[in-house]
Amino acid sequence: MSPLKYLTGYPAPLQDKVRRLIADDQLGSYLAQKYPNTHEVQTDRALYEYCAELKREHLRNAEQIDKVTYDSKLDVMRHALGLHTSISRVQGSKLKAKKEIRIASLFKGAAPEFLKMIVVHELAHLKESDHNKAFYRLCEFMQPGYHQIEFDLRLYLTHRDLAKKPV
Repeated sequence: MSPLKYLTGYPAPLQDKVRRLIADDQLGSYLAQKYPNTHEVQTDRALYEYCAELKREHLRNAEQIDKVTYDSKLDVMRHALGLHTSISRVQGSKLKAKKEIRIASLFKGAAPEFLKMIVVHELAHLKESDHNKAFYRLCEFMQPGYHQIEFDLRLYLTHRDLAKKPV
């Protein structure tokens, strides 16, 4: 599989720059310099509070979030940015829907900007279900520089995969 599997939608010249960073063994240095810290949101409860605070700040009228968790079973390739679900259950004669957000556990050790970007992305789905212009405008509103941080997160995932491979 291509080492740039997280960057397949990006232009070839940008992918070439990333390949040069990898070849020169500079990708890790670039990320460490730009994102030197890790966040402190380590528990599901802290993650729920973190999401709720961002929701209160930017999406007061959006639906309530019922559960937010780190999930060790999320397939990063398919759900690199987390997962949002709406679970409907019949309770008596009423249909109840619960909104859940799941973040891949590997992001527990990530930079605070990456965690915020993932949470912003999932919260934006409360208002916009599709990845359209309105969705990305909302993401950019909640986190200025969203697109660059998303790209850098993809670089982080690439670097992480390369670090796992045997030499």
